[in-house]
Amino acid sequence: MSTITDLRARREALSAQRSSGVARVSYDGKSVDYRSVAEIDRAIEALDREIAATEGRRIVRQVRITTSKGL
Repeated sequence: MSTITDLRARREALSAQRSSGVARVSYDGKSVDYRSVAEIDRAIEALDREIAATEGRRIVRQVRITTSKGL
């Protein structure tokens, strides 16, 4: 299992790679090739979930809004 610092380093590498438009990420002597920006986004989301689980918190992806007419 990866430590929180390893997960954050991988996430930072992916974020930097996404903004640069390069399809290859290297960290700790390892290299990963991605095919599309969507694939990078999915990898970042997976790392976010793993970081949250390691820290013991949940990621809320849903917001519910309720309204009334005041009647």
